[in-house]
Amino acid sequence: QVYLRESGGGSVQAGGSLRLSCATSGINFKIYTMNWYRQAPGQQRELVARIFSNGTTNYSDSVKGRFTISRDNARSTARLQMNSLKYEDTARYYCNTNYRGSPYWGSGTQVTVSS
Repeated sequence: QVYLRESGGGSVQAGGSLRLSCATSGINFKIYTMNWYRQAPGQQRELVARIFSNGTTNYSDSVKGRFTISRDNARSTARLQMNSLKYEDTARYYCNTNYRGSPYWGSGTQVTVSS
């Protein structure tokens, strides 16, 4: 059974930092692309960052230069280091992967940034 669990969210002041983690089980983690999405109230879920199995990364323009996605294949864990947080980064953050053609999601972790 595929399982993704996010952790590390919280409340922080603008300019602060948080590190999110996504622990996985049930997949051969090292061969799968891992994604971080976020969804703010009343808005669509948006892709924030992606890391491919070879370590190549992509970021949305809104977080480029502030967020860093990484992967720890030994621990089957993906991480998202978020620096210089802004009020508009407030959202619920979700980990995602596509396993055998089907999307799998964690339940998310809330990030709240106060201005």
